[in-house]
This record gives sequence, structure tokens and C-alpha cells, in this order.
Amino acid sequence: MATTVYETSSIEMLDGTKISMRPLKISLLREFMDAFEKIGEESTASSNGASMDVLLNCVQIAMKQYDPKFADDRELLEDNIDLPGVYRVIEAASGIKMDAEGNVEVATGLLGQI
Repeated sequence: MATTVYETSSIEMLDGTKISMRPLKISLLREFMDAFEKIGEESTASSNGASMDVLLNCVQIAMKQYDPKFADDRELLEDNIDLPGVYRVIEAASGIKMDAEGNVEVATGLLGQI
């Protein structure tokens, strides 16, 4: 009998694609966390464009597990996800919760365990 130790959530991309999400496997989580660390760098924190690039890089890494077509094509991803969707993917992938302004609200979940 299998026991589920994580919660799944889903997101509907703007093109109607439905994606089921769960925490990232460790190999992708390491890559995700390396990318996410850049969000705190002064050059990133002072630029909305640079911050958005970091967040979208993280979403692309998560999409390697969730739906590879979005991981392989940055333009396709950007055309099919909005900012609340970006935040939902980041939270599902890593446990990092972000508020409406994109600030890290509670860094719990997997982030605190690595």
C-alpha cells in the first residue's frame, strides 16, 4: 500500500493545458534552488526585469518535471503563464510561498530542509 507524502496541486496554463504539480525531485530541486538564490542578489533585487528572469528560470526548471514542452521553449512559457501562475509553480515545486508583490512570505517546506 503506497502512502502519499506530498500534496499535489494543478495549474491551467493560458493555452488551456492542465498541469499537475508536486514537489520537485531532488535533482531538479538542487538546480531550482541554485537559480532561486539569485533572487537575493543586489543586482537582481533592484531590477524588476532581472527578478522576473530569475523567477521564470525557476519555473522552466520545474517544467522539466511537470511539462517539458514549457521547459524547452521560454517564449512558449512566457506566452502561457501569468504572474500568479509563476508564484503557484514556485510554491508547488519548492514550498517557497510568495506574496502578491513577489516577496518571499514564508520560506518553509523543502527550502528549510536543504
